[in-house]
Amino acid sequence: MQNTANDRGGSMAYVFVLALVAALGGLLFGYDTAVIAGAIGYLQVYFDLDPQLWKGWAAASALIGCAFGAASAGMLSDRLGRKKVLLFSAILFLISALGTAFPRNLTEFIIYRIIGGLGVGAASLTSPMYIAEVSPARIRGRMVSINQFAIVSGMLVVYFVNYFIAGFGQLRDGPTVEGIVAEHGTAVDRQIVPRLIARYYLEVKPEAVEAFLAGRPQRVDSQVVVDFFREQDITVSARRVHLTDQGIASWNERRGWRWMFGSEAVPASLLLLLMFFVPESPRWLTKRQRRPEALAILTRIGGSEHARAELADIEDAIAHESESLSQLLRPGMRLVLIIGVTLAVFQQITGINVFLYYAPEIFKKLGAGAHAALLQTVLVGAVNLTFTVIAIWTVDRLGRKPLMLVGFTGMGISLLAMGLAAYFEQTAFWVLIFILSYIACFALSVGPVTWVILSEIFPTRIRGRAMAIATVCLWAANFVVTQTFTMMDESPGLRERFHGGFPFWIYAAMCAASLLFVWRCVPETKGKSLEEIERSWLL
Repeated sequence: MQNTANDRGGSMAYVFVLALVAALGGLLFGYDTAVIAGAIGYLQVYFDLDPQLWKGWAAASALIGCAFGAASAGMLSDRLGRKKVLLFSAILFLISALGTAFPRNLTEFIIYRIIGGLGVGAASLTSPMYIAEVSPARIRGRMVSINQFAIVSGMLVVYFVNYFIAGFGQLRDGPTVEGIVAEHGTAVDRQIVPRLIARYYLEVKPEAVEAFLAGRPQRVDSQVVVDFFREQDITVSARRVHLTDQGIASWNERRGWRWMFGSEAVPASLLLLLMFFVPESPRWLTKRQRRPEALAILTRIGGSEHARAELADIEDAIAHESESLSQLLRPGMRLVLIIGVTLAVFQQITGINVFLYYAPEIFKKLGAGAHAALLQTVLVGAVNLTFTVIAIWTVDRLGRKPLMLVGFTGMGISLLAMGLAAYFEQTAFWVLIFILSYIACFALSVGPVTWVILSEIFPTRIRGRAMAIATVCLWAANFVVTQTFTMMDESPGLRERFHGGFPFWIYAAMCAASLLFVWRCVPETKGKSLEEIERSWLL
């Protein structure tokens, strides 16, 4: 009975299940990289991080692991198989989740973040590659886009997790200065001020409090209170890290961020368990002379007729390929490598991860409170997810290239507007609209389509190694952008001259360069089998 069903066309439900399990690697990719967004402010206080250098390093350190993970995963996935690499990634995610939840110092935190980055790098390469190799050509774009859907889902989930953990911390700590201002309006009972200072800022001397309150009426102007707290925070921030063990810092600064990182253990354990129940890639099995196993999987995917034709194509492609990376230096292959690497780099240097990693900090500078900034970050994640879903249903209908052209155009316009708003010091609500439009354009095109193209254009036998080169370059570009954003954004000279708009204009210029590159150099791969795409490079 099963054979009859297979003869009629196999099981698309089976393909979908395989894609979903592999896409858990993508979900952890998003979860691990985006968890820093909600935690970075608390980490800055706990470890007393310099905002221009060490704050960026705390956020970007995981990306070092991502680059090395992608580099090693390419070789390992070709030698050991895609399944084993995803299993290993799940173990790395689990170790990182537990390690970053309980670091004794900043060095330990960085080490465990790098371990998590190794898992992210391996999964960022292996998950879309596995999905592409088990999916029929007619739906491959949508199936690979599920991985991008999982990535942004992981980001949205962790944004919610961060939001609720931070909210719980605020409930434990009681009212903040900002909360009192919101509750009491323009004036605050002066008796509240010493209690708040005692709770958060015991380093402030009593005479400072007395001097602040001297001669003031019974009700103190709330903005004056806020300004006083901010001023005192500057004077004591260098010693806050030494006070956390005494319970003086807020709960979020002492423990909340630990729960944010530790929560990743749940999806990591799920991936580790489910990977035991999925098969190896049929293309990898064919390369390893395990033809019967590959044929059985292909039959279950698309039916016996599809399986025989697909297996013949795979064997023909393998017969004309060498194991050496030197094949990528041949004239046709050299071009595809350059296109893949350039596209991967452009996906990052247009600034997307600045918004995904630093969104709460950006919203705070636009005037939002800490809790409101996390809520707005959830909105960013929701827009990212919504437009990724749209991309999944359009990538095989409209094609890869048109979506990329539209996406880079919209991103560039949005970034230009953000830069102008920052330059003219406009923090109105409509600035949030530009940020969300930028995220929407990325999610509709550049985010998912880049991974679709990278999973399609390289030859079968060395696809793992070739994707590794492109993915390593992608993570290296991500590291540079993440590390340099705080340098530009916190630079006194750039802030004085451009009022925070300089980074956005840099990313807008990169969007213009990306648009030109896609228009002139990137081919359309919609509806072509992997073997047809490979042969086109050799013509």
